Amino acid sequence: MPDSVQKRPMRRGLSALMADVGVSATEMADAPAVNPDRLIPIEAIHPNPDQPRRTFGEEDLSDLASSIAQKGILQPLIVRPDPVRHASYQIVAGERRWRAAQRAGLHELPVIVRELDDTEVLEIAIVENIQRSDLNAMEEAQGFRQLMDRFGHTQEQLSNVLGKSRSHIANVMRLLKLPDAVQDHLREGALSAGHARALIGTDNPQELARQVIARGLSVRETERLVKSRATSESDAQPSRTSKVLEKDADTRALEGDLAAALGLSVDIRHDSKAQAGVVTIRYASLDELDKLCSRLSTVSA
Repeated sequence: MPDSVQKRPMRRGLSALMADVGVSATEMADAPAVNPDRLIPIEAIHPNPDQPRRTFGEEDLSDLASSIAQKGILQPLIVRPDPVRHASYQIVAGERRWRAAQRAGLHELPVIVRELDDTEVLEIAIVENIQRSDLNAMEEAQGFRQLMDRFGHTQEQLSNVLGKSRSHIANVMRLLKLPDAVQDHLREGALSAGHARALIGTDNPQELARQVIARGLSVRETERLVKSRATSESDAQPSRTSKVLEKDADTRALEGDLAAALGLSVDIRHDSKAQAGVVTIRYASLDELDKLCSRLSTVSA
């Protein structure tokens, strides 16, 4: 092994790992130049067979190949010694550049060589994919989920490494709560992330999604559809469960106490026979929701 390649400790954390290999938020050919370790013949470089990204857009590759033919590759590939092939290297980050360089007819590529284990290679590949600008919201959400489930990273750690706010990561990951059919609409572009977020928590998101697509509704129109559906269902509830909705003085008093304590509208539906019921707390803005979550967190702590 060349002296310049240092054995690295394993599992040092995502932030240190990404800084070490120099993965940037872009892999365009005109990204800021980084000094490579060396030039390696292109035939000695091979893609990672476990690379999670399987598709590369034809037009995108052609554009990048044209840019590389004119300017060369300014952003080196990250590689590791190939664990199977002798005197070869495996791509850690930059397969798209490698493919475009082949089209451009390059014979050597600039690389940065690092000793990385299989887990670290997969971790970097997922992060690199998340940083692509052409990801749809579901692909991004699944990338976040992979990093959290497989490597134990928190939303805060991902925020620091990826340069994305925690609220963005949390909002994108909420899309994973939607049924598979609605997620498919989002992947295919029939729904936007804004449409999909409006459907989270609804009783029948699949049916609502079909209506949104068929009618070509905007995000705001989708939000109004969801609100009107919730209102109509709420209005129908008393006629179906009138006995449950009857409130005694104690229940109304408790509603008042909770409303005063929380500063929000509170509705208690108590079934005296079953000795069970539902408490509904209504908020009129995201600020009110944040305050409610803060108060509940304080109580639980």
